[in-house]
Amino acid sequence: MGRFYKLMKKQCGAAVVEFALLLILLLMIVAGVVELGRTFWYYDALTKATRDGARFLSNARADIPPPAIDDVLKGQAIAMVVETATAAKVPNSLDVKVDCDPANCITPDYVTVRIDAYTVTIGDWIPFVTPTGVINWSFELSPSTTMRYMCSSTGPC
Repeated sequence: MGRFYKLMKKQCGAAVVEFALLLILLLMIVAGVVELGRTFWYYDALTKATRDGARFLSNARADIPPPAIDDVLKGQAIAMVVETATAAKVPNSLDVKVDCDPANCITPDYVTVRIDAYTVTIGDWIPFVTPTGVINWSFELSPSTTMRYMCSSTGPC
């Protein structure tokens, strides 16, 4: 009985050391899940914002006699995209572009709203600390949405 007691006494702090080592690994996994979740959240919010802008333009009709998309409508769509992204708590500025097919935006068949190179840094919220220092990864998100222009020469208005 005395021998068993001595063996157990030597193992007393082993569980705490094992837990400490595993806790570091588990916290890194949780941090990775949170950061990837944030990246997907931003991409989804930006995609929804471009969808709202493209939907607005696909149904918009300018006061110009041929159905066309002018700079005022483009500006309204860009403002809508920025407002939707801001409401979703997406930080930083957005580079929003509006394209038409054909390119002159007079009786276009399709309108495209896109966000160019929105940079997300993995490790912003929860930094990944390694023995060599803090690690951050940057990704560029470029969501876009293309919709048929409903007031084109072939479509109803």
